[in-house]
Amino acid sequence: MLAIGLMSGTSRDGIDAALIETDGEGQAEAIIFHAQPYSDDFRERLAAACVWAMAMDAPGEDPLIRAVEMDLTNFHIDAIADMLGRSGHVAEDIGVIGFHGHTVAHRPERRWTWQIGDGAVLAGAFGIPVVADLRSADVQAGGQGAPLMPVYHRALSDGLVKPVGILNLGGVANITAIGSDGSLVAFDTGMASGLIDNWMQAHGDAAYDAGGATAARGQVDEARLAAMMADPWFAAPPPKSIDREAFTIAPVEGLSLADGAATLTAFSAQAVARGMDHLPERPARIYVAGGGRHNATLMAMLATRTGADVRSVDELGWDGDALEAQGFAYMAVRHLNGLPISFPGTTGAPEPMTGGVLFQP
Repeated sequence: MLAIGLMSGTSRDGIDAALIETDGEGQAEAIIFHAQPYSDDFRERLAAACVWAMAMDAPGEDPLIRAVEMDLTNFHIDAIADMLGRSGHVAEDIGVIGFHGHTVAHRPERRWTWQIGDGAVLAGAFGIPVVADLRSADVQAGGQGAPLMPVYHRALSDGLVKPVGILNLGGVANITAIGSDGSLVAFDTGMASGLIDNWMQAHGDAAYDAGGATAARGQVDEARLAAMMADPWFAAPPPKSIDREAFTIAPVEGLSLADGAATLTAFSAQAVARGMDHLPERPARIYVAGGGRHNATLMAMLATRTGADVRSVDELGWDGDALEAQGFAYMAVRHLNGLPISFPGTTGAPEPMTGGVLFQP
């Protein structure tokens, strides 16, 4: 069926919307992709909602977060309308929407995770069934609730030489390792662009380090990097996941703009290298998706620090910007078909789990 997938990622840059045709198993054909950026004002409000949510004991009613949620939902409605207009399709053609929403807090150690976005409102806006809240069931069962992309990565990677790694670089980084026997191991490795963006916004009067140009002019402070990597989270075996707010830019305060950017970029790359030590088979090649693949300095550091052949997923004919949104469309179809989206080897769930809540229009 035709399915729409929506993603608002930890980079907080905007909404990714993708339309694919899929059976939720081996068939997945990309139709169109649309990216809708957030305004600076909404990005700041969303960041404030995330900080506030992380300070709460559990998800609940909160006026600040609810106001952000309704605006977020309306922005998703606009993104779908825009994409449908560009695609030549109408709402009646679409079988389901996979709505990730935005993660404002992720606390699997407390058995909860919180993605805002009103699935009922979205379903009513277009008359299309919506599958949302894709992570909660996994976390409540004892899983990490992340990463969820491995099931889609496996579907796309059928013809690749194994073992192989698929690395997603958003605000947070996560890797899918597909073994020579097709087995899946996946987990968050640490930060990707999140801290680099925070540093540039705080000290560089820029939303992000475009192309890694600022980091390229700097020197990595290896002592500070070693101190950051000493966090016990990196030694913990997978499955594991982490919230964007788990680390801050405080350890590099006092460095120059370029040296701080270089050190935080190395922190992201070194965390991937450390994560690969946990894999049963170390892939010789890693394909990279997400906005971080446009950061040439980060890509070069990944190759140096992991020792792997690091390439963009675009070399495979995949759209590295659309991959996550496509994946949530794929998972929504799997939900309708009663197929699992998370597994013991990817999230630590006790058994393969379907996940998601269905909202009928």
